[in-house]
Amino acid sequence: MSAPHRPISALAEQVGQTVTLKGWVYNTRYGKGLAFVEVRDGSGIVQVVVSEEEVSAEAWRAAQDATQESALEVVGTVVEDKRQTGGVEVRATDVTLVSLAEPYPITPKEHGVEFLMDRRHLWLRSRRQWAIARVRNRIIMSIHAYFQEDGFIQMDAPILTGNAVEGTSTLFELDYFDEPAYLTQSGQLHGEAMAMAHGKIYTFGPTFRAEKSKTRRHLTEFWMIEPEMAFHDLAMNMEVAEGLLQRIVRDALADCADELEILERDTSALEASTATPYPRLSYSEAVELLTSEKTQEMLRAEEADRQREKAELEEERDANAARYGQAKKGEKRRIDARRIEIDKRLAQIEEDLRNLPRWMESAASFEWGADFGGSDETVLTRHFDRPIIVHRYPAAVKAFYMKRDPEDDRLALGMDVLAPEGYGEIIGGGERATDLEFLREQVEAHGLPESAFDWYFDLRRYGSVPHAGFGLGLERTISWVCGLQHLREAIPFPRLIGRLHP
Repeated sequence: MSAPHRPISALAEQVGQTVTLKGWVYNTRYGKGLAFVEVRDGSGIVQVVVSEEEVSAEAWRAAQDATQESALEVVGTVVEDKRQTGGVEVRATDVTLVSLAEPYPITPKEHGVEFLMDRRHLWLRSRRQWAIARVRNRIIMSIHAYFQEDGFIQMDAPILTGNAVEGTSTLFELDYFDEPAYLTQSGQLHGEAMAMAHGKIYTFGPTFRAEKSKTRRHLTEFWMIEPEMAFHDLAMNMEVAEGLLQRIVRDALADCADELEILERDTSALEASTATPYPRLSYSEAVELLTSEKTQEMLRAEEADRQREKAELEEERDANAARYGQAKKGEKRRIDARRIEIDKRLAQIEEDLRNLPRWMESAASFEWGADFGGSDETVLTRHFDRPIIVHRYPAAVKAFYMKRDPEDDRLALGMDVLAPEGYGEIIGGGERATDLEFLREQVEAHGLPESAFDWYFDLRRYGSVPHAGFGLGLERTISWVCGLQHLREAIPFPRLIGRLHP
């Protein structure tokens, strides 16, 4: 009887048993009469030890011939070894080469981003990208669980639409049977219709923005989660958003510890985001904080800290380089690994030192009425250890469907949730306008065709009620939880300006 096929993630429960593994070669090294083959199967990585004395000549040859990413089938005994990833290794009794891979283009050396992006279909196999994908999966499941457990139902908004949601300048237009149509910017308007039927709904789907931006916070195709809730006001909306983020972070910390360790994520920076409440600031309060001397003092202190850390790291790097020639092989490997860490951190410090003077100037000169840019959000959140909720923005910078503040018509009852550590807006939403004539005026003022919104106006004609909702950007949330520098790693195949392949 053949040994049962087991995923690598389950091997810790199979100590002492003979199992079959099916996967790909992640790495190899060889000793006298021994081959150490790291095998990955999508669920994890395990070291397989192949002894020339304990396997057939054919199996030994397969272990010797296997190149990186060759596919293998291994039969062996699971042995406890706390030094190894997962606390186990497999002592092989048989190795079969399923397919021999050609020389693999992605090697352990440093590769440029464009090189890796051109090979994204292969880069997904690396340990770091594997970890990000698993965190992404956990976050998606947390989102579904949060809403489903609270009585929401998932519904789907159309991807092809006949109208704009977030303004006409970022629409992807196409020919729809000789009529103009657009790839959706948001499922929100249709979500409102579904909420009037079911009370509490959420959509989960792709959205598209033809925004000609090359910042690390932008993709042209991304995934949005958009709840819409009947009989909810702005305050209730903020509570739902806060609870969602707390659930996401709690689940990631509990279930993705190994993945976050691979990503070298400082999880202590996430712990505070599981606590309640998140600070709530009106737009006016946020502007006051942004332009304050307190902010200038904070940024000056950061600049001094970065300069001091830079000097210390450069001194350590130079000391390591001086002793490298006399170091033994093992010590050289440690020095090389540390050099990579130091270079990575120095690059981040250099970026901070370029940004901090610009942030100080921008913060000091910010004027009430403008929308917050990425640097403004970064500076604001540096005052807090968890996400903050900024509400009641000037109506001029918010979408046409936002309800006005009854106490100040200049303001819209909108809100943004800004993540800490420089990640900025991950949620945007607010209370929706319920007055039909007001909405008609806004559509006209924004230069939108009224005929495209006739169905939307019906929602105010037949049983209009107070309602609210928001949109959470999935990739921005993943980037924050994983500590990524760019959204391109948060989605399997990113679409950016000039990037439609692979």
